[in-house]
Amino acid sequence: MENFNFYSPTEFVFGKGREVECGELVAKYGGTKVLIHYGSGSVVRSGLLDRVKKSLEDKGIPYVELGGVQPNPRDTKIYEGIEICRKENVDFILSVGGGSCIDSSKGIALGTLYDGDFWDFYTRKAFPEKALPVGTILTIAAAGSEGSGASVVTKEDGMLKRDVGSDILRPRFSILNPELTCTLPAYQTACGATDIMAHVFERYFTNTKEVEITDRLCEAVLLTMIKETPRVIEDPYNYEARANIMWAGTVAHNDIVGVGRSQDWNSHMLEHELSGLYDCAHGAGLAVIMPSWMEYVMNHNVMRFAQMAVRVWGCEMNFENPEATAKEGINCFRKFLVSIGMPINFAELGAKEEDIPKLVDTLGVGDGVRGGFMELNAQDVTNIYKIAVDAKVR
Repeated sequence: MENFNFYSPTEFVFGKGREVECGELVAKYGGTKVLIHYGSGSVVRSGLLDRVKKSLEDKGIPYVELGGVQPNPRDTKIYEGIEICRKENVDFILSVGGGSCIDSSKGIALGTLYDGDFWDFYTRKAFPEKALPVGTILTIAAAGSEGSGASVVTKEDGMLKRDVGSDILRPRFSILNPELTCTLPAYQTACGATDIMAHVFERYFTNTKEVEITDRLCEAVLLTMIKETPRVIEDPYNYEARANIMWAGTVAHNDIVGVGRSQDWNSHMLEHELSGLYDCAHGAGLAVIMPSWMEYVMNHNVMRFAQMAVRVWGCEMNFENPEATAKEGINCFRKFLVSIGMPINFAELGAKEEDIPKLVDTLGVGDGVRGGFMELNAQDVTNIYKIAVDAKVR
């Protein structure tokens, strides 16, 4: 195990009806004027936004609003939020929604206190040093942004999808009420589940040896998702299953399952180009890319893939042919994705083989894409995309 620092300052407030406590929590963390940032009309139609406003009003905290966050959040909405925060002297951002809304809020938090273009942080021209505090009320279990220091944003000019990460972006508090996820369509639920599992797999496939504790934590989250996802797709109002998935989403990405080990993240980088170009759901893109990446890099450490097959998918270990076990595990992953309604190839996602050169070029592979498990060059990336073109369950 490698040396590590683990810093997770977010206060998690979990359970039924807890969103009515947001005013008290904003006050606790020093907010005196709030930007309520949210997505579509579902927050309004469900009455959630009204409950949030009342909670702030009860604490005497003024607020302004900015709705309209899209999936794969856009830089244009962030610029709008920065302008509002500066004009209205906002000192706290309250995100009401899923990962896209939270990521957009983090972009606003960075940009409001920065003299330049907030996009500088997402292109590594600047590095986060300060940001407005952010609180979240989560409505989708998926991205894990409610507990992480990460933010992913799409620049509309060129549809470039880029990320930034810093502990200063970790929310001050996150309210997690599983009831708020019960009305999600099955497809969105499955996309979220895929994203959660991908966050774990990005950490699970590592070159660091002797990491049994985090291996087992990763496997526990994955087994939870394998059990609970079909339950909520069959019965969307299964609160206990929703609760397990919601907490799994947070644990999967606040890095408790990734400390002390190298991490990869190349699957996410390859997927960002897909959802940037085609505006598909991030989880759906990951369902296409991650098993294809696994298939391509498997022989880098076949025993780690065989371990996944045995411990996560219940495959029987073939000691004479570990590669066969590893392949069986990858196939089980694809079978699971199909069973919950996810695409597993380009055609099902709406992607086109002829766009592969553009995807590789936009990714900016250059001399290589660094990954904690296996580095990829432009040809490697091309080969992975090609596997994804017609991938299928075997």
